[in-house]
Amino acid sequence: MSGPEQVSVAVDLAVLTIRDGTLAVLLVERGSEPYAGTWALPGGFLEAGEDAEDAAWRELREETGVERFAGHLEQLRTYSAPERDPRGRVVSVAHVVLAPDLPEPVAGSDAAGARWWAVEDVPSLAFDHAEVLADAVERVRAKLEYTTLALQFVHEPFTLPELRRVYAAVWGTPPDLGTFRRKVLGTAGFVEPVEASSGDGGSLLYRRGSGRDVQPPLVRPAG
Repeated sequence: MSGPEQVSVAVDLAVLTIRDGTLAVLLVERGSEPYAGTWALPGGFLEAGEDAEDAAWRELREETGVERFAGHLEQLRTYSAPERDPRGRVVSVAHVVLAPDLPEPVAGSDAAGARWWAVEDVPSLAFDHAEVLADAVERVRAKLEYTTLALQFVHEPFTLPELRRVYAAVWGTPPDLGTFRRKVLGTAGFVEPVEASSGDGGSLLYRRGSGRDVQPPLVRPAG
């Protein structure tokens, strides 16, 4: 019987935000083999004494210059296909981030380049990062169905059309107007009206409510 296989543990980070009205992801151009010159998600191997989340933030800083920021971060899943990395057996703990107002990245010592890409325009990615990114996009799209996470992307006070544009950017299509209004205004703690009105025809202004969950969920349009 053969002994246990040597396994390395890595982290990958799918950092998503809204830029120019569309969902965007932060990618780095790899500066070394394997896949030198190919775009990838920020990531790398765990160092001694690190947990996976600390390693993800460190790799983000080293590869893109982006420091730890406030925003939604959670583990996505573990990717462990035996042939996912040509260097050997590498298991990756992937994280997904969705946060507003993120800075322009600057390529660090481990990357030849770093930039934001519209999700719909992402080039071919190294390793299995296309799968990781697809899973991350699906995760944040689902989050907007059953949480109030979209409120992070509007500045108070805001109008319902401004909030609806956040859903359109993340989902790739706007929610039905009537359904959207009923869900936002009918869910306790989703939004709260403010006294003032906006200058675009008197649209009502709102601020964030105290609620975090949307039940029943605001279901995405089909397709």
